[in-house]
Amino acid sequence: MSDLFVKICGLKTARDVDVAVEAGAGAVGFVFAPGSPRTIGAGAARELAARVPAGVLTVGVFRGQSVEEVRRFAEESGVRGVQLHGEEPPAHYEALRAPGRTLLRATARHVERCGEYGEDLLLIDAPDPGSGKPWNWGSAEFAAPEGRWLLAGGLNPGNVREAVAATGAWGVDVSSGVESERGVKSPELIRAFLSAAQSYDYSE
Repeated sequence: MSDLFVKICGLKTARDVDVAVEAGAGAVGFVFAPGSPRTIGAGAARELAARVPAGVLTVGVFRGQSVEEVRRFAEESGVRGVQLHGEEPPAHYEALRAPGRTLLRATARHVERCGEYGEDLLLIDAPDPGSGKPWNWGSAEFAAPEGRWLLAGGLNPGNVREAVAATGAWGVDVSSGVESERGVKSPELIRAFLSAAQSYDYSE
C-alpha cells in the first residue's frame, strides 16, 4: 500500500466533503477563483471546512487575485491552506506566509523542484488547466520535479495508478475526474478515485 497524498478539489456540499474525508482524502479544496462552476463563497466554505478533521488539510484555491483578497478569503473561510493557481510571483507567497498555513503553488510550467517560490507543496497541472486533458506522462515533455509535488489534470479513477507509476508523483489532485457533470461531484467517483489511488504501491 502507498502513502500517496490525495487532494479532492472543487467541493461545494457537505455530502461531498464528508465522502472525501471518510474515503481517506489528505486534503479537500474549495475554489474561490471567480468564473468557475465550482466557485463558492467564504461563508459557505467556512461551514464546510468546519466539518473537516484536523488531520485533513483544507485548501482555498485562487487564480490571479490580489494578496489582500486571498488573505481575506482565507481568514473568513478558515482554510488552513492557500493554493495560488496563476503566475503569482514569489513575493505573493512570502506575503501570504502565516503560522499554521500551508502554501501550494499550482503551475502548468516545467519546474525543477518544490519550494522555488517559497511554497510548501507544488501542484503540476496539465498544459490546458481545467480541460480534463492529462499530460502525456510517459513522454520526454514531462519531467517530474523534486520534492513534494502533486500531479493534476485529467486524472480519474481509471488512470490515477498509471499516472503515479509513470511520474512518481508524491500526491495527486482531482476535480473534474470525480464529477457526474461539470461542477457536480459524484460520491461514487470520489470513493473510486481514492480507492484506486490508495491501492498504489510504490514498490510495484
